[in-house]
Amino acid sequence: MLMCRRFIVALEAGKFVLMQDQRRCSCRLYVFVIIASAVLATATADAAYPQRPLRFVVPSAPGGSPDINARLLAAELSKQLGQQIVVDNRPGASGAIGLELIIRSAPDGYTLGYGTSAALASNLSVLPKLPYDPIRDLQMVAQLGIQPNLLGASPSFPIRSVQELIDYAKANPGKTFFGSSGNGTSMHLTGELLKIMTGAQMVHVPYKAAQQVISDMIGGQVHFMFDNMGSIVGHVRGGRVRGLAVTSAKRWFAVPELPAMAETLPGFEVMVWGSVVFPAGVPKPIVTRLNAEVNRALQTPVLKDKFIGIGYEIVGGTPEQLTEFTRREIAKFADIARRSGAKVD
Repeated sequence: MLMCRRFIVALEAGKFVLMQDQRRCSCRLYVFVIIASAVLATATADAAYPQRPLRFVVPSAPGGSPDINARLLAAELSKQLGQQIVVDNRPGASGAIGLELIIRSAPDGYTLGYGTSAALASNLSVLPKLPYDPIRDLQMVAQLGIQPNLLGASPSFPIRSVQELIDYAKANPGKTFFGSSGNGTSMHLTGELLKIMTGAQMVHVPYKAAQQVISDMIGGQVHFMFDNMGSIVGHVRGGRVRGLAVTSAKRWFAVPELPAMAETLPGFEVMVWGSVVFPAGVPKPIVTRLNAEVNRALQTPVLKDKFIGIGYEIVGGTPEQLTEFTRREIAKFADIARRSGAKVD
């Protein structure tokens, strides 16, 4: 039997300490103690998570629906976790810039991200040179909710229904302009789906942020847009934008006065969603903890009321459910992109 010093594990002030014993022992015991100590120390660190402020990267500009949703969630999570959560807006490339930042962050649980429909799903079909794969490079945490896009038009645009929009576009080929927050976003592909289903020639105008599109639409520089409900519904209710329809299969609870696109174009449906993600490699106990906290936050009366007020239907769920949902959404947007021929070189 080999000779070695003996190490004894002691618990002191919440830390594991190795103490030497000069008696003979098997080196196997030494190895066991080292491994056990490392495992227990890791478990202790995970249980204490978080021990410092967190960064919440949002891959879109301030004022848009993802930013609004992320800030509402961050406020509740901060209370529950007892740590400040700093929202970090990183817009650009339809969310790809922000998502790549999340992916390249240290997998320690202190950088989380807001996963949008564009960054996690539609970008893969329209932006072929993406430097990431969301399924491979991210750890899914939880889905937040789902909502339709809202079709809004400029008050100066002489149409008041989906059918009138279609008729106008067909009578004025290439002279009807719709805006979006960027190539590959759900806003862009929803417009492409309208072109597919009607055969009308309409021109897509990409912007860097949804609020820029809304401003120009109010001013008459673009005719209409499909925007995430959270960022445009206030303008519709305030009379600054003319609401025409929603992209859910049926009328949506937040704006029951607006028809569904499917009432004019059967089968027309596009839903957008938000989620919480980590870079791949975050320890499972931390993923489990944050998933539980997100689901808990979604059920607080304050957050529920605010989300419902902007037309957001709460979902929640497990990391596995979000992963499978994302796979289905990637396939759905790929089909729209294939049928429309939408691509960005």
